[in-house]
Amino acid sequence: MSQDLLDRIDQRTRLAGHNRLALLLFRLASRQLFGVNVFKVQEVLPRPALFTLPSLPAAFVGAADVRGRSVPVLDLARAIGHASDAEFEPKYLVVTEFNRSVQGFLVGGVDRIVNIAVEQIQPPPELGGDSHYLTGITRHQGELIQLIDVESVLAESAPRSSDGGAISILPMTAGPREVLVVDDSRVARNQIRAVLHQLGLEATLLSDGRQALDHLQLMARSGQPPHERYAMVISDIEMPAMDGYTLTTEIRHDPALRGLFVLLHTSLSGVFNQAMVERVGADDFVPKYSERDLADRIAARIRAF
Repeated sequence: MSQDLLDRIDQRTRLAGHNRLALLLFRLASRQLFGVNVFKVQEVLPRPALFTLPSLPAAFVGAADVRGRSVPVLDLARAIGHASDAEFEPKYLVVTEFNRSVQGFLVGGVDRIVNIAVEQIQPPPELGGDSHYLTGITRHQGELIQLIDVESVLAESAPRSSDGGAISILPMTAGPREVLVVDDSRVARNQIRAVLHQLGLEATLLSDGRQALDHLQLMARSGQPPHERYAMVISDIEMPAMDGYTLTTEIRHDPALRGLFVLLHTSLSGVFNQAMVERVGADDFVPKYSERDLADRIAARIRAF
């Protein structure tokens, strides 16, 4: 393993261990600041020439040649319904990698990278409209920052076909048949719930690690051992209020919770997560998003009872 890769893993580990999130800040078609996890970003380039590809979904504006690779490109402002503004015509391409794919987003201007304490990130208001494209809101140096749910943007712009095939209902076992799902993305929560229902399992859905920890600790205090209700916890990593690494650490440090099986389910590159699985004590991790891989990991856990 190269020293550069080890350094990047160490950088990610230090941030996650302190419940912090590194954000790339940018602007779209207004002066409003938006953010995306910097570890989903491969690079930022001046807007390159675009060309057409017949296979691209209609929502994409074209493709770009990025270091010899054809990268599909979305105009992010258009994708989330922001009005056009000549002053902020897209001038930069943010090349991202998540959910096992590489894609580019055109943005008006790139601002800077900041580190934000996760507990300072709040869930977005439930106001409808384009708020379903957000995973959280926060402030930095007096400016409001809206965190883009790039998973939702990509899912709506390029709907994916199922890779799960026929997922069979699991036979009855001695263990519980309910799973606690923790994810700040509406799309991800619905995807996981659909897989669980195909397996014949129930789901409780929460949107951040703080909610999940409070829920589990309340159960324990009321005399209901969480491991008797939940077969496992499936948690995203990057979430407002408390990230998945910190949630896992808190579970392992709490005698009433430490017996819970924790599966980390993330859109981030696997190399960082493999290092963190061992550090925080998670039982397993699977990258987003493959229905078949997720179903296989869940089934293995249920059959272990």
